[in-house]
Amino acid sequence: MPFLLTVGCGAPFHQLCLDSGGVRRPLPWIFAPLLAAVVAVGCGGSKHEDRPPPQPEPTGRPADFPSANGKSFDDLASMAEGQGPVLAPSVSLLHKGKNRFGFALFDTARKQITGVEVALYTARSDGSNIHGPYVARSESLAVTPQFQSQTTASDPNAAKSVYVADVPFKRNGKQAVIAIAKLDGRLLVTNGYGVDVTRPGSGPPGPGNRAVKVHTQTLTDVGGDAAQLDTRRPEAKDLLQDDLADVLGKRPVVITFATPLLCQSRVCGPVVDIVEQVKANAPKSVAFIHQEIYANNKVADGLRPQVTQWGLRSEPWTFVIDRKGRISTRFEGAFSPGELQRAVAKVSTGR
Repeated sequence: MPFLLTVGCGAPFHQLCLDSGGVRRPLPWIFAPLLAAVVAVGCGGSKHEDRPPPQPEPTGRPADFPSANGKSFDDLASMAEGQGPVLAPSVSLLHKGKNRFGFALFDTARKQITGVEVALYTARSDGSNIHGPYVARSESLAVTPQFQSQTTASDPNAAKSVYVADVPFKRNGKQAVIAIAKLDGRLLVTNGYGVDVTRPGSGPPGPGNRAVKVHTQTLTDVGGDAAQLDTRRPEAKDLLQDDLADVLGKRPVVITFATPLLCQSRVCGPVVDIVEQVKANAPKSVAFIHQEIYANNKVADGLRPQVTQWGLRSEPWTFVIDRKGRISTRFEGAFSPGELQRAVAKVSTGR
């Protein structure tokens, strides 16, 4: 079974690619229909300022998957029992060292596959010099009904989880990722996916960097007309109370760049739902801000200046910033309520 490498404009689970100052339309044939909203009706909420849930255990053990020692992607494919799901990453910006690598799996009927044992492997772009397995964990994306937007709640394809693996990349440059999943007792190999590992400093600010100080409009700036600042329905008005420039360096901040209505991947709406739920249970000292993507909420009017000043070339992005104004945690694409809760606890307690 020859190694098949899929190369796209970015991360198929969520990314939009900029072209001449705008955002291209949906991704190639198999991915665009698969990009379901990533929040579903789920378990109950918690009391205000409860401790965040612990990180889930990995879906399996490294010993459950083939060793990478001396193998290539072709070797892995030959060891598997067949061609399996479609690997759809939710990240595009990767750096040398350990990375949070979020992804989804889909079957040939374009339905998301959840709750299976799965591990990632990395290699050179030709499939040689393989490393792994890096066993993923499954992060729940469920929110309680009161935090679901109308768009998310009415989506019949709403996903329930995202797989996350901690993946170290040994060098910069073009590389490849592949997954092996255990389905019905069989080890199945996914498509390979091309990634570009870049040097630190490229793209938006990351952990340890200072956040970009920009003004974000509030309800006061628009006379209380939340529809000017938020394409979510109903609008998340509690995320439109603080100007980033006013709170940066004074309070912990969570800022989410997302456009629930205009997001090509349909991930932005669910991400804002998750932020809404986490805010409800977070310390009052933490400021939560939602920043839309397009000027006047119209694609044709181009990007809002806050988006370009932060150097964002995809969406959604969420940044957790400490009270000194430095990035503590950065999420590209989908993430779980638990992941955001743990990131907020880190900046609100000083741990």
